[in-house]
Amino acid sequence: MIDLKEIKSRRDEIAENIRVRNMQVDIDAIIDLQEKRSALLRQVEELRSKRNENAKKMKGKLDSESRSTLIAEGKSLKESIAEIESSLSHIEEEFQKLARTIPNYAHPAAPVGKEDKDNTAIKFVGTPPQFSFKPLDHVQLAERLDLIDFDTATRVSGPKFYYLKREAVILQMALERYAMDIVIKKGFTPFITPDIAKEEILQGIGFNPRGEESNIYTIENTDTCLVGTAEITLGGYYANQILSKDQLPIKMAGLSHCFRREAGGAGQYSKGLYRVHQFSKLEMFIYCTSEESEAFHDEILSIEEEIFSGLGVAYRVVDTCTGDLGAPAYRKFDIEAWMPGRGEDGEYGEVTSTSNCTDYQARSLAIRYKDDEGKIQFPHMLNGTAIALSRAMVAVLENFQNEDGSITIPPILVPYTGFSKIEARS
Repeated sequence: MIDLKEIKSRRDEIAENIRVRNMQVDIDAIIDLQEKRSALLRQVEELRSKRNENAKKMKGKLDSESRSTLIAEGKSLKESIAEIESSLSHIEEEFQKLARTIPNYAHPAAPVGKEDKDNTAIKFVGTPPQFSFKPLDHVQLAERLDLIDFDTATRVSGPKFYYLKREAVILQMALERYAMDIVIKKGFTPFITPDIAKEEILQGIGFNPRGEESNIYTIENTDTCLVGTAEITLGGYYANQILSKDQLPIKMAGLSHCFRREAGGAGQYSKGLYRVHQFSKLEMFIYCTSEESEAFHDEILSIEEEIFSGLGVAYRVVDTCTGDLGAPAYRKFDIEAWMPGRGEDGEYGEVTSTSNCTDYQARSLAIRYKDDEGKIQFPHMLNGTAIALSRAMVAVLENFQNEDGSITIPPILVPYTGFSKIEARS
Protein backbone atom coordinates (compact mmCIF):
# COMPACT_ATOMS: atom_id res chain seq x y z
CA MET A 1 0.00 0.00 0.00
CA ILE A 2 1.01 3.64 -0.28
CA ASP A 3 2.00 5.73 2.76
CA LEU A 4 -1.41 6.28 4.38
CA LYS A 5 -0.19 9.49 6.01
CA GLU A 6 -0.12 11.05 2.55
CA ILE A 7 -3.71 10.38 1.54
CA LYS A 8 -5.05 13.81 2.44
CA SER A 9 -1.98 15.86 1.51
CA ARG A 10 -1.64 14.16 -1.91
CA ARG A 11 -5.35 13.60 -2.48
CA ASP A 12 -5.56 15.18 -5.96
CA GLU A 13 -2.38 13.43 -7.14
CA ILE A 14 -3.69 10.08 -5.90
CA ALA A 15 -7.08 10.66 -7.55
CA GLU A 16 -5.41 11.49 -10.88
CA ASN A 17 -3.21 8.40 -10.60
CA ILE A 18 -6.31 6.26 -10.02
CA ARG A 19 -7.91 7.83 -13.10
CA VAL A 20 -4.97 7.19 -15.45
CA ARG A 21 -4.74 3.63 -14.17
CA ASN A 22 -8.38 3.15 -15.21
CA MET A 23 -9.34 2.01 -11.72
CA GLN A 24 -12.39 2.71 -9.60
CA VAL A 25 -11.39 3.78 -6.08
CA ASP A 26 -13.37 6.26 -3.97
CA ILE A 27 -10.51 8.23 -2.45
CA ASP A 28 -12.87 10.61 -0.61
CA ALA A 29 -14.65 7.72 1.10
CA ILE A 30 -11.25 6.46 2.27
CA ILE A 31 -10.32 9.92 3.58
CA ASP A 32 -13.68 10.09 5.39
CA LEU A 33 -12.97 6.75 7.07
CA GLN A 34 -9.49 7.94 7.98
CA GLU A 35 -10.92 11.04 9.66
CA LYS A 36 -13.51 8.99 11.57
CA ARG A 37 -10.73 6.63 12.62
CA SER A 38 -8.61 9.55 13.88
CA ALA A 39 -11.55 11.02 15.79
CA LEU A 40 -12.30 7.69 17.47
CA LEU A 41 -8.63 7.23 18.36
CA ARG A 42 -8.63 10.64 20.03
CA GLN A 43 -11.77 9.75 21.97
CA VAL A 44 -10.27 6.46 23.13
CA GLU A 45 -7.06 8.19 24.25
CA GLU A 46 -9.02 10.84 26.18
CA LEU A 47 -11.14 8.21 27.90
CA ARG A 48 -8.08 6.09 28.73
CA SER A 49 -6.45 9.16 30.25
CA LYS A 50 -9.54 9.76 32.38
CA ARG A 51 -9.56 6.09 33.38
CA ASN A 52 -5.93 6.36 34.50
CA GLU A 53 -6.74 9.46 36.54
CA ASN A 54 -9.67 7.61 38.06
CA ALA A 55 -7.41 4.69 38.97
CA LYS A 56 -4.88 7.03 40.64
CA LYS A 57 -7.63 8.60 42.74
CA MET A 58 -8.81 5.16 43.80
CA LYS A 59 -5.41 4.57 45.42
CA GLY A 60 -5.85 7.52 47.77
CA LYS A 61 -7.70 7.72 51.10
CA LEU A 62 -11.37 8.01 50.27
CA ASP A 63 -14.62 7.98 52.12
CA SER A 64 -17.19 5.41 51.05
CA GLU A 65 -19.28 7.89 49.06
CA SER A 66 -16.28 9.15 47.05
CA ARG A 67 -15.08 5.58 46.46
CA SER A 68 -18.54 4.57 45.21
CA THR A 69 -18.59 7.57 42.87
CA LEU A 70 -15.15 6.71 41.45
CA ILE A 71 -16.13 3.07 41.03
CA ALA A 72 -19.21 4.11 39.07
CA GLU A 73 -17.14 6.50 36.94
CA GLY A 74 -14.57 3.79 36.31
CA LYS A 75 -17.26 1.37 35.21
CA SER A 76 -18.80 3.99 32.92
CA LEU A 77 -15.40 4.80 31.41
CA LYS A 78 -14.69 1.10 30.83
CA GLU A 79 -18.01 0.65 29.03
CA SER A 80 -17.48 3.79 26.93
CA ILE A 81 -13.97 2.69 25.96
CA ALA A 82 -15.21 -0.79 24.97
CA GLU A 83 -18.02 0.72 22.88
CA ILE A 84 -15.73 3.15 21.05
CA GLU A 85 -13.04 0.47 20.57
CA SER A 86 -15.65 -1.75 18.94
CA SER A 87 -16.62 1.04 16.55
CA LEU A 88 -12.94 1.78 15.95
CA SER A 89 -12.25 -1.85 15.12
CA HIS A 90 -14.95 -1.86 12.42
CA ILE A 91 -13.80 1.50 11.02
CA GLU A 92 -10.17 0.35 11.05
CA GLU A 93 -11.01 -2.87 9.22
CA GLU A 94 -12.97 -1.05 6.52
CA PHE A 95 -10.33 1.69 6.22
CA GLN A 96 -7.49 -0.81 5.77
CA LYS A 97 -9.55 -2.83 3.29
CA LEU A 98 -10.29 0.19 1.10
CA ALA A 99 -6.82 1.73 1.54
CA ARG A 100 -5.31 -1.42 0.03
CA THR A 101 -7.27 -0.74 -3.18
CA ILE A 102 -5.33 2.48 -3.78
CA PRO A 103 -2.71 1.66 -6.44
CA ASN A 104 0.94 2.56 -6.24
CA TYR A 105 2.02 5.84 -7.77
CA ALA A 106 2.99 5.48 -11.44
CA HIS A 107 6.35 6.51 -12.84
CA PRO A 108 6.06 9.91 -14.58
CA ALA A 109 7.44 8.39 -17.78
CA ALA A 110 5.01 5.46 -17.89
CA PRO A 111 2.74 5.76 -20.97
CA VAL A 112 -0.78 6.83 -20.10
CA GLY A 113 -3.35 4.37 -21.45
CA LYS A 114 -6.16 2.00 -20.52
CA GLU A 115 -5.04 -1.45 -21.71
CA ASP A 116 -2.22 -3.42 -23.32
CA LYS A 117 -2.83 -1.94 -26.78
CA ASP A 118 -1.69 1.38 -25.31
CA ASN A 119 1.71 -0.01 -24.28
CA THR A 120 4.71 1.52 -26.03
CA ALA A 121 7.36 -0.54 -27.81
CA ILE A 122 10.68 1.13 -26.98
CA LYS A 123 13.18 -1.33 -28.41
CA PHE A 124 13.36 -4.02 -31.11
CA VAL A 125 16.06 -6.68 -31.07
CA GLY A 126 16.72 -9.26 -33.78
CA THR A 127 14.93 -9.97 -37.02
CA PRO A 128 11.91 -12.28 -37.20
CA PRO A 129 12.80 -15.36 -39.26
CA GLN A 130 11.71 -15.60 -42.89
CA PHE A 131 10.48 -19.06 -43.88
CA SER A 132 10.30 -20.52 -47.38
CA PHE A 133 7.20 -22.39 -46.18
CA LYS A 134 4.09 -21.61 -44.16
CA PRO A 135 5.25 -21.96 -40.52
CA LEU A 136 3.16 -23.99 -38.14
CA ASP A 137 2.15 -22.91 -34.66
CA HIS A 138 3.55 -24.77 -31.66
CA VAL A 139 0.37 -26.83 -31.19
CA GLN A 140 0.63 -28.22 -34.73
CA LEU A 141 4.35 -28.83 -34.32
CA ALA A 142 3.91 -30.54 -30.97
CA GLU A 143 1.22 -32.85 -32.36
CA ARG A 144 3.34 -33.86 -35.35
CA LEU A 145 6.40 -34.47 -33.17
CA ASP A 146 4.43 -36.04 -30.31
CA LEU A 147 5.90 -33.56 -27.84
CA ILE A 148 2.83 -32.25 -26.02
CA ASP A 149 -0.47 -33.98 -25.26
CA PHE A 150 -3.29 -31.52 -24.68
CA ASP A 151 -6.16 -33.95 -25.32
CA THR A 152 -5.24 -36.46 -22.64
CA ALA A 153 -4.54 -33.67 -20.16
CA THR A 154 -8.02 -32.28 -20.83
CA ARG A 155 -9.54 -35.71 -20.07
CA VAL A 156 -7.44 -36.15 -16.94
CA SER A 157 -7.21 -32.61 -15.54
CA GLY A 158 -9.43 -30.34 -17.65
CA PRO A 159 -8.85 -27.71 -20.34
CA LYS A 160 -5.61 -25.68 -20.40
CA PHE A 161 -3.49 -28.45 -18.91
CA TYR A 162 -0.92 -30.47 -20.82
CA TYR A 163 1.56 -33.33 -20.73
CA LEU A 164 5.10 -32.65 -21.98
CA LYS A 165 6.67 -35.66 -23.66
CA ARG A 166 9.90 -36.88 -25.19
CA GLU A 167 12.37 -34.16 -26.22
CA ALA A 168 10.05 -31.42 -24.94
CA VAL A 169 10.77 -32.58 -21.37
CA ILE A 170 14.51 -32.26 -21.94
CA LEU A 171 14.03 -28.94 -23.71
CA GLN A 172 12.12 -27.49 -20.74
CA MET A 173 14.78 -28.70 -18.32
CA ALA A 174 17.45 -27.18 -20.58
CA LEU A 175 15.68 -23.80 -20.65
CA GLU A 176 15.33 -23.91 -16.88
CA ARG A 177 19.01 -24.62 -16.24
CA TYR A 178 20.18 -22.20 -18.94
CA ALA A 179 18.28 -19.31 -17.29
CA MET A 180 19.28 -20.41 -13.80
CA ASP A 181 22.97 -20.39 -14.72
CA ILE A 182 22.66 -16.82 -15.99
CA VAL A 183 20.91 -15.43 -12.93
CA ILE A 184 23.32 -17.17 -10.55
CA LYS A 185 26.23 -15.51 -12.40
CA LYS A 186 24.42 -12.19 -11.87
CA GLY A 187 24.48 -12.69 -8.10
CA PHE A 188 21.01 -14.12 -7.47
CA THR A 189 20.65 -16.81 -4.81
CA PRO A 190 18.66 -19.76 -6.20
CA PHE A 191 15.52 -20.99 -4.43
CA ILE A 192 12.86 -23.60 -5.06
CA THR A 193 9.81 -22.05 -3.42
CA PRO A 194 6.58 -23.45 -1.94
CA ASP A 195 3.58 -23.78 -4.27
CA ILE A 196 1.23 -22.59 -1.50
CA ALA A 197 1.09 -19.27 0.34
CA LYS A 198 -1.19 -17.72 2.94
CA GLU A 199 -3.86 -15.31 1.74
CA GLU A 200 -2.35 -12.51 3.85
CA ILE A 201 0.89 -12.82 1.88
CA LEU A 202 -0.95 -12.67 -1.45
CA GLN A 203 -2.85 -9.60 -0.30
CA GLY A 204 0.38 -7.97 0.84
CA ILE A 205 2.00 -8.60 -2.54
CA GLY A 206 -1.06 -7.14 -4.25
CA PHE A 207 -2.92 -10.20 -5.51
CA ASN A 208 -6.64 -10.66 -4.97
CA PRO A 209 -7.10 -14.22 -3.69
CA ARG A 210 -10.89 -14.25 -3.85
CA GLY A 211 -13.78 -13.07 -5.99
CA GLU A 212 -14.92 -13.64 -9.56
CA GLU A 213 -12.10 -11.53 -11.01
CA SER A 214 -9.40 -13.36 -9.08
CA ASN A 215 -6.84 -15.32 -11.07
CA ILE A 216 -5.89 -17.32 -7.98
CA TYR A 217 -6.81 -20.87 -6.97
CA THR A 218 -7.83 -20.85 -3.30
CA ILE A 219 -7.62 -24.04 -1.24
CA GLU A 220 -10.95 -24.86 0.35
CA ASN A 221 -11.29 -24.68 4.14
CA THR A 222 -7.88 -23.03 4.54
CA ASP A 223 -6.53 -19.50 4.39
CA THR A 224 -4.05 -20.53 1.70
CA CYS A 225 -3.78 -20.42 -2.10
CA LEU A 226 -1.78 -21.95 -4.91
CA VAL A 227 0.77 -19.37 -6.03
CA GLY A 228 0.56 -17.82 -9.48
CA THR A 229 4.23 -16.81 -9.38
CA ALA A 230 7.24 -17.09 -7.07
CA GLU A 231 6.96 -13.31 -6.67
CA ILE A 232 4.45 -14.16 -3.94
CA THR A 233 6.67 -16.51 -1.95
CA LEU A 234 9.88 -14.53 -2.49
CA GLY A 235 8.09 -11.30 -1.61
CA GLY A 236 6.69 -12.88 1.54
CA TYR A 237 10.07 -14.27 2.62
CA TYR A 238 10.85 -11.32 4.90
CA ALA A 239 7.28 -10.39 5.89
CA ASN A 240 7.02 -8.76 9.34
CA GLN A 241 10.81 -8.55 9.69
CA ILE A 242 13.28 -5.71 10.16
CA LEU A 243 16.43 -6.05 8.06
CA SER A 244 19.70 -4.23 8.44
CA LYS A 245 20.86 -2.00 5.61
CA ASP A 246 23.98 -4.16 5.32
CA GLN A 247 21.79 -7.02 4.09
CA LEU A 248 20.65 -5.01 1.07
CA PRO A 249 20.46 -5.58 -1.79
CA ILE A 250 18.99 -9.06 -1.49
CA LYS A 251 18.80 -10.83 -4.88
CA MET A 252 16.76 -14.03 -5.08
CA ALA A 253 15.80 -16.33 -7.97
CA GLY A 254 12.86 -18.61 -7.28
CA LEU A 255 11.85 -21.63 -9.35
CA SER A 256 8.24 -22.62 -8.82
CA HIS A 257 5.16 -24.08 -10.36
CA CYS A 258 2.60 -21.39 -11.16
CA PHE A 259 -1.15 -21.92 -11.01
CA ARG A 260 -3.60 -19.52 -12.62
CA ARG A 261 -7.31 -19.74 -13.18
CA GLU A 262 -6.98 -17.60 -16.33
CA ALA A 263 -10.65 -16.73 -16.07
CA GLY A 264 -11.81 -15.37 -19.42
CA GLY A 265 -8.59 -16.29 -21.22
CA ALA A 266 -9.66 -17.46 -24.65
CA GLY A 267 -9.07 -16.94 -28.36
CA GLN A 268 -6.35 -17.92 -30.80
CA TYR A 269 -3.71 -15.86 -28.94
CA SER A 270 -4.30 -17.97 -25.84
CA LYS A 271 -4.07 -21.37 -27.50
CA GLY A 272 -1.77 -24.19 -26.54
CA LEU A 273 1.00 -23.42 -24.08
CA TYR A 274 0.61 -19.65 -24.24
CA ARG A 275 -2.08 -19.43 -21.55
CA VAL A 276 -2.42 -22.45 -19.28
CA HIS A 277 -3.50 -23.24 -15.74
CA GLN A 278 -0.14 -24.65 -14.63
CA PHE A 279 3.42 -23.96 -15.74
CA SER A 280 6.89 -23.52 -14.28
CA LYS A 281 8.76 -20.23 -14.05
CA LEU A 282 12.06 -18.85 -12.77
CA GLU A 283 11.44 -15.49 -11.09
CA MET A 284 13.98 -12.86 -10.06
CA PHE A 285 13.30 -10.78 -6.96
CA ILE A 286 15.26 -7.92 -5.38
CA TYR A 287 14.99 -6.05 -2.09
CA CYS A 288 16.95 -2.79 -2.12
CA THR A 289 17.01 0.84 -0.98
CA SER A 290 14.94 3.49 -2.74
CA GLU A 291 18.06 5.03 -4.24
CA GLU A 292 18.96 1.76 -5.99
CA SER A 293 15.62 0.54 -7.29
CA GLU A 294 15.53 2.15 -10.75
CA ALA A 295 19.05 0.89 -11.52
CA PHE A 296 18.09 -2.62 -10.39
CA HIS A 297 14.95 -2.44 -12.53
CA ASP A 298 17.17 -1.78 -15.54
CA GLU A 299 19.42 -4.66 -14.47
CA ILE A 300 16.55 -7.15 -14.30
CA LEU A 301 15.40 -6.08 -17.77
CA SER A 302 18.92 -6.48 -19.14
CA ILE A 303 19.09 -10.04 -17.74
CA GLU A 304 15.76 -10.90 -19.37
CA GLU A 305 17.11 -9.53 -22.64
CA GLU A 306 20.33 -11.52 -22.27
CA ILE A 307 18.35 -14.73 -21.85
CA PHE A 308 16.28 -14.22 -25.01
CA SER A 309 19.13 -12.75 -27.03
CA GLY A 310 21.13 -15.84 -26.17
CA LEU A 311 18.35 -18.04 -27.51
CA GLY A 312 18.46 -16.14 -30.79
CA VAL A 313 14.79 -15.14 -30.64
CA ALA A 314 13.71 -11.75 -32.00
CA TYR A 315 11.89 -9.66 -29.42
CA ARG A 316 10.74 -6.17 -28.49
CA VAL A 317 10.76 -4.35 -25.16
CA VAL A 318 7.47 -2.73 -24.15
CA ASP A 319 6.94 0.09 -21.64
CA THR A 320 3.65 -0.82 -19.96
CA CYS A 321 0.92 1.81 -19.86
CA THR A 322 -0.68 3.04 -16.64
CA GLY A 323 -3.89 1.06 -17.12
CA ASP A 324 -2.00 -2.21 -17.57
CA LEU A 325 0.54 -1.82 -14.75
CA GLY A 326 -1.26 -3.67 -11.99
CA ALA A 327 -1.82 -1.96 -8.65
CA PRO A 328 1.59 -2.63 -7.01
CA ALA A 329 3.79 -1.59 -9.94
CA TYR A 330 5.40 1.83 -10.24
CA ARG A 331 6.77 0.93 -13.65
CA LYS A 332 6.76 -2.27 -15.69
CA PHE A 333 8.57 -3.46 -18.80
CA ASP A 334 7.57 -6.53 -20.84
CA ILE A 335 9.58 -8.51 -23.33
CA GLU A 336 7.50 -9.82 -26.20
CA ALA A 337 9.13 -12.53 -28.31
CA TRP A 338 8.37 -13.06 -31.98
CA MET A 339 6.10 -16.09 -32.42
CA PRO A 340 5.71 -17.12 -36.10
CA GLY A 341 2.62 -19.25 -35.42
CA ARG A 342 0.74 -16.48 -33.65
CA GLY A 343 -1.98 -14.91 -35.79
CA GLU A 344 -1.92 -15.05 -39.58
CA ASP A 345 1.64 -13.92 -40.20
CA GLY A 346 3.26 -14.05 -36.76
CA GLU A 347 3.00 -11.69 -33.83
CA TYR A 348 4.92 -10.68 -30.75
CA GLY A 349 3.77 -12.40 -27.55
CA GLU A 350 4.68 -11.60 -23.96
CA VAL A 351 7.34 -13.86 -22.45
CA THR A 352 8.65 -11.83 -19.49
CA SER A 353 7.79 -8.82 -17.38
CA THR A 354 9.65 -6.87 -14.73
CA SER A 355 8.12 -4.47 -12.23
CA ASN A 356 9.50 -1.95 -9.78
CA CYS A 357 6.95 -1.90 -6.96
CA THR A 358 8.89 0.65 -4.87
CA ASP A 359 7.87 0.39 -1.19
CA TYR A 360 4.23 -0.49 -1.94
CA GLN A 361 4.50 -4.21 -1.14
CA ALA A 362 6.94 -3.70 1.74
CA ARG A 363 4.44 -1.46 3.56
CA SER A 364 1.68 -4.03 3.26
CA LEU A 365 3.94 -6.87 4.39
CA ALA A 366 5.65 -4.83 7.17
CA ILE A 367 9.11 -5.44 5.70
CA ARG A 368 11.49 -2.79 7.01
CA TYR A 369 15.18 -2.01 7.41
CA LYS A 370 17.24 0.33 9.58
CA ASP A 371 19.11 3.01 7.64
CA ASP A 372 22.55 4.40 8.56
CA GLU A 373 20.97 6.65 11.18
CA GLY A 374 19.02 3.79 12.72
CA LYS A 375 15.69 5.01 11.33
CA ILE A 376 13.13 2.50 10.09
CA GLN A 377 12.62 2.57 6.31
CA PHE A 378 10.71 0.40 3.83
CA PRO A 379 12.80 -1.34 1.15
CA HIS A 380 11.90 -1.20 -2.50
CA MET A 381 10.89 -4.54 -3.99
CA LEU A 382 11.31 -5.55 -7.63
CA ASN A 383 10.39 -8.67 -9.55
CA GLY A 384 11.09 -10.00 -13.03
CA THR A 385 10.59 -13.15 -15.05
CA ALA A 386 13.88 -14.84 -15.88
CA ILE A 387 12.00 -17.41 -17.92
CA ALA A 388 8.41 -18.65 -18.10
CA LEU A 389 9.11 -22.11 -19.42
CA SER A 390 5.87 -22.73 -21.31
CA ARG A 391 6.05 -19.47 -23.30
CA ALA A 392 9.78 -19.86 -23.90
CA MET A 393 8.93 -23.29 -25.33
CA VAL A 394 6.44 -21.66 -27.71
CA ALA A 395 9.10 -19.24 -28.95
CA VAL A 396 11.74 -21.94 -29.47
CA LEU A 397 9.48 -24.45 -31.23
CA GLU A 398 7.99 -21.87 -33.60
CA ASN A 399 11.15 -19.90 -34.44
CA PHE A 400 13.41 -22.87 -35.02
CA GLN A 401 11.10 -25.11 -37.03
CA ASN A 402 12.27 -26.53 -40.35
CA GLU A 403 10.40 -27.34 -43.54
CA ASP A 404 10.82 -31.09 -42.99
CA GLY A 405 8.99 -30.79 -39.65
CA SER A 406 12.06 -30.96 -37.42
CA ILE A 407 13.08 -28.41 -34.80
CA THR A 408 16.63 -27.09 -34.53
CA ILE A 409 17.78 -26.55 -30.94
CA PRO A 410 19.27 -23.08 -30.34
CA PRO A 411 23.05 -23.58 -30.11
CA ILE A 412 23.25 -22.16 -26.59
CA LEU A 413 20.90 -24.91 -25.35
CA VAL A 414 22.67 -27.87 -27.00
CA PRO A 415 25.08 -28.41 -24.06
CA TYR A 416 22.00 -28.68 -21.83
CA THR A 417 19.88 -30.90 -24.09
CA GLY A 418 22.59 -33.16 -25.47
CA PHE A 419 21.01 -33.03 -28.94
CA SER A 420 20.92 -30.35 -31.63
CA LYS A 421 17.68 -31.23 -33.35
CA ILE A 422 14.29 -32.74 -32.67
CA GLU A 423 13.94 -34.93 -35.71
CA ALA A 424 10.76 -35.11 -37.76
CA ARG A 425 8.66 -38.20 -37.19
CA SER A 426 7.07 -40.18 -39.97
